[in-house]
Amino acid sequence: MPRKKKPKVGKEDTIFLGVHARLVFPDHRDEAAVLDLMRRFSSATRFAYRRLLEGKTREELKRESGPLCALFGLNTRYADGAIERAQAALDSARELGQDPRKVVFGGRKTFEQLKRKHLSGKALLALKRAWKERRRGLLCSRGDAAKKGNANLRPEPQGDALWLRVNLGNGAHVRARVKTSHPHLKALLERIHASLPYNVTLQLKEGKLYAHFSWSEALPPPVHTRADGVLVVDVNADPYHLALAMVSPDGNLVRHLTLSLEEVDSAPNKGAKELLLWKVAHRVVALAEEHGVAVATERLKYLRKSRRGDGSGRAFRHKQHRLAYRSLLEKIHSLARKRGVEVLEVNPQDTSTIGTLKYAPQLYLSKDVAAALVIGRRVLGFEEKLPKGYEALLKDDAFLAHVQGFYGSRLQELQKLREAEKNPHLRRRLSREMRKARRALSLLLSFPGPQRGRKASLQGSSGSREEVTEGRNPSGAHPWRVLKTGTFLPLLGREVPRDLSPLKPVLLGSWERWKRGRDPHPGGGSACSNVRFG
Repeated sequence: MPRKKKPKVGKEDTIFLGVHARLVFPDHRDEAAVLDLMRRFSSATRFAYRRLLEGKTREELKRESGPLCALFGLNTRYADGAIERAQAALDSARELGQDPRKVVFGGRKTFEQLKRKHLSGKALLALKRAWKERRRGLLCSRGDAAKKGNANLRPEPQGDALWLRVNLGNGAHVRARVKTSHPHLKALLERIHASLPYNVTLQLKEGKLYAHFSWSEALPPPVHTRADGVLVVDVNADPYHLALAMVSPDGNLVRHLTLSLEEVDSAPNKGAKELLLWKVAHRVVALAEEHGVAVATERLKYLRKSRRGDGSGRAFRHKQHRLAYRSLLEKIHSLARKRGVEVLEVNPQDTSTIGTLKYAPQLYLSKDVAAALVIGRRVLGFEEKLPKGYEALLKDDAFLAHVQGFYGSRLQELQKLREAEKNPHLRRRLSREMRKARRALSLLLSFPGPQRGRKASLQGSSGSREEVTEGRNPSGAHPWRVLKTGTFLPLLGREVPRDLSPLKPVLLGSWERWKRGRDPHPGGGSACSNVRFG
């Protein structure tokens, strides 16, 4: 029985909900008054930001006799909202390591486009309108339980209609019709009738006014937990799909399936794409509820994406950039927590490598489902031991020497091709492949083995403790990575192989047969034919 270790699991006890709606004013004069209030609020936000940089305190700025109320005609609650927005922008700039003095309200990208002066006609007018709306079209008011909801922006149900009463800050009020069919509208109405607090933000976009109501709720206690197993969700770019694996509490695979995401990629617009992602999230959570298990995913903090001109290729970059992994996982997590399904996350480092080497050939799984199985076992606390067949392979001096020779020869071949190539784009691609070959050689040379007079540590941890997608093991080469480098390209002919059946004899410990055939060992002889990178 594999040894268990205590998994690291993040816990959250609240969830944020919201309703997005269009505002329609019966009188255009009321709309003009609200637009003027939004302009003054936006100016007050920029003013407060500069004062915060100078060291002014929130209490100094928000008081009734303070500059925000006196200069911009705001009440203290609106002034407090402007200060809160300014403080959030300041904190964000500092966390991102940016100079707070160079923050651009309205968007730096739009600002830089206007500075270039390369547009004219309708395109220039649209850009200027977007700039003005972002600079002038904002109004925020925070909810307060003592004021029974929101003192400045208060929704008022009237028959079958919902109206928003807007406090103009000078004792006057105007009303606007709230038009929405949002699924959380019923929850918002319940909060209004119960006099619970909610935040309201008004925003101007393309000449129309929109309102966003938001609030937080305590999550229900989880009903479906890891005690009955986990449903693992693994997002993959090529082919674009979800790999789902149901893992029992004892670490065994119960069921697996895939959900294609190609329909998401072909969505006509962002709204349609979001709707399809929500449908996928509902299918995943419904499956977890049906089997009474928790949901487990990777904890992806960073996913490297290629850039134009780096030699990765247009098709490969498209596959990377279309991958909506963060958006989809956030939707699955949010929906699962709302329905009482426990959500677990683990470091995904080396899960694909271990799954492809160990479980894909053993259980006849695809590499994506095998990686999901490893994630499920890891979240349940199981460690992955190196099979005896792989241990024997890593102790074979001839195998390690041959693999090093393979990459050395490949590096020389790529060097000659690069020197003869005149196309700069192809030269960059060859340089990229040369860097891969050098990293492979460096990994093999750093692995301790008998040929170097050092005993190899074959049962190390499955990766570094830093929870990033592409981590590094500070203690040196890890055996799983050495196996990947020594078997995928030299033996199977591809960096990301689909046919993993040749690994099963080695996995089961019968690797000795390679010495009796025409090939001296895995990675040698005819197994090296038709090898290509990519």
